[in-house]
Amino acid sequence: MKTLLLPFLVTLTLASIHDLRACDECERGPRVGQRVVEYDLHIAEHIQSPAGKKVRVLAINGGIPGPTLRFREGDFARIRVHNDLKDEETSTHWHGLLLPNKEDGVPHVTTPPIKPGTTHTFGFTLRHGGTYWYHSHTHLQEQSGVYGSIVVEPRGGEPVKADREQVLILSDWTDTDPKEVMRMLMRGSDYFGLMRRNSQSIFGAWQRGNLKDYFSREWDRMMPMDVSDVGYHAFLINGQRQTRIEGRPGERVRLRLINASAATYYHLSSSAGPLMIIAADGQPVEPLKLDRFLMAIAETYDVLVTIPASGQHELRFSTQDGSGHSSAFFGMGEARAAPVPPRPNLYQMDEMLNLALEEQEDDPRASLNLPRPGSPYRLLKATRDTSLPAALPRRKISLHLTGDMNRYVWSFDGKTMAQQPYVMIKKGEIIELELINDTMMHHPIHLHGHFFRLLMGNGARSPLKHTVDVPPMTSRTVEFEANEAHDWMFHCHILYHMMSGMARVFRYEEDAGAAPMPISIPSEHSTHQTSGLGEHAHDMSYFWGAATLQSNMTEGLLTWMNPKNDFLLAWEVGWQGVDDAQYEVDALYQRYFNLNFQAFVGYRFTNDDDAKDRAIAGINYRLPLMLWSNLSVDSEGDARVTLAKRFQLTPRLGVFGEVFYDTGTEWEWSAGADYTLTRRVSLAATFHSDFGLGAGVLVRF
Repeated sequence: MKTLLLPFLVTLTLASIHDLRACDECERGPRVGQRVVEYDLHIAEHIQSPAGKKVRVLAINGGIPGPTLRFREGDFARIRVHNDLKDEETSTHWHGLLLPNKEDGVPHVTTPPIKPGTTHTFGFTLRHGGTYWYHSHTHLQEQSGVYGSIVVEPRGGEPVKADREQVLILSDWTDTDPKEVMRMLMRGSDYFGLMRRNSQSIFGAWQRGNLKDYFSREWDRMMPMDVSDVGYHAFLINGQRQTRIEGRPGERVRLRLINASAATYYHLSSSAGPLMIIAADGQPVEPLKLDRFLMAIAETYDVLVTIPASGQHELRFSTQDGSGHSSAFFGMGEARAAPVPPRPNLYQMDEMLNLALEEQEDDPRASLNLPRPGSPYRLLKATRDTSLPAALPRRKISLHLTGDMNRYVWSFDGKTMAQQPYVMIKKGEIIELELINDTMMHHPIHLHGHFFRLLMGNGARSPLKHTVDVPPMTSRTVEFEANEAHDWMFHCHILYHMMSGMARVFRYEEDAGAAPMPISIPSEHSTHQTSGLGEHAHDMSYFWGAATLQSNMTEGLLTWMNPKNDFLLAWEVGWQGVDDAQYEVDALYQRYFNLNFQAFVGYRFTNDDDAKDRAIAGINYRLPLMLWSNLSVDSEGDARVTLAKRFQLTPRLGVFGEVFYDTGTEWEWSAGADYTLTRRVSLAATFHSDFGLGAGVLVRF
């Protein structure tokens, strides 16, 4: 009889069958005498309140996060994942673990998706110790709660001893359905900026003394800068906004820190003094004391803290965008708060690039001395020589991290995974991978199935990692031995970036003839999932709209969009100041070329006395100061030129104006203002040259 609310089951047994396969890739079961550790994980829908409001969540064994899976190096893991969802597939990826390709858990790419009402059994040997985690690799389920921690004790025990240990798994939580979050990002909604309290505006720039910077950016036709995308309702540690680190005064506690957030980096600081890093991404490093550092999404760090003799101290995880934090407290007595990093100044590009500049200094601690520090990479040293075999052939691959915030499309080399899915590699070569970030955002880049050496000046002691932060306008170089087979995911671990296209599959060339999509679900005895892309085989598309209903008129826009194409239905209907209601409706196909240029073709319907229905074609072009221009011609031989501009006075209040000249209908203009109330509703007022002054509401859907 199964139940979700009982603790998960762990059984330890000895293998009793002979191992017929010698390689990890062909592993089918435990060896004779090998310890077997078993878990049952049930993924199901629940109603819970992670941020205080009851919402639908996806939980593992009834909890967020899921249970901690504990093993010893050399154990055989047998994990049964039960999909108890009614109508959704699911999956489980074992993040950071080296394991057979078919056990990696990426649906269609390595492992079949787990259908509703079915169970998939994973089986693999734990080949190395450390702190890792697991999560769904299906759609946006990770954001809804499908994640948990993994602890693997190395052979002979931990090299750095502690009196006790505790797992702290960090996450971000939104009460908004993640699919709606993605739709809001693609449509360019400003509401998340309001939630984070970092929307840019003219008044805000004036308050900070950055009015010149604001208009210089607009003159250069650059989108407002930001360090994050999503506005969150809560930031959690082990599913709570705060937690306690247990221990008696004087005890050393090993904290296994895991950033399982979908879209949030954290600055770490403690009121008890420096933190000692002893492992990164599961691999031991020489002990390193730091007052503060930046932790990227999907990274893990093991740190040591000592329980103080007096005082209740705070270990604080401050979000990179300054919108919130979570805290873990240790010790007893008077409360002592950890240092709080300043909020970013998004109006100044120089501040955004400080990290890149400091990383070029001779002092490896330079970026860590900033009020908003960077990652500790230049100081991380492996505890052993990690050099790769010198005799192997080497090949360099450079990938540019690219994006378009206007469309919310993220990519490598300007192409999404659907447009260019594979990076071909050969078994037996060393890949030197240069990651060049051409965007103004941090990207945590993760490679499945391999550890890579992070080349940051530490030579033979370069640390091994599976995830690397690439800051804005910088590059990172890593290298790894191509010693596996088949297909392995490689992607940005900001969930919404990966799903919008910033991903690839590293494909070993002996599999170059594999079918691009899965042909069949593997049998119980097959050794490799037929390769494919699943949900990554096509670019995401969304439908959205906005409309005003005012006392003098209504206007609106319905849009279906994917990265390069739009189907638009735009309308303007006015009834005030005219004998009969007048309308103009455009049905268009638009091709998106870049941030500043689009072309369109379609048909215009109108009852204007001076016009009639006609075909139209034209272009949109963004001028300096973010001034939109539009030039169109129609099948009746008329032409139209339009100019439009919006001024964001405060985060909620904007004013706008539009003027056009049509050779058939001549001049028309309008000006207005809107004030944001909620995610979906704003107050609106417009003066139109034909329909006069009116007021009402703007609705987004």
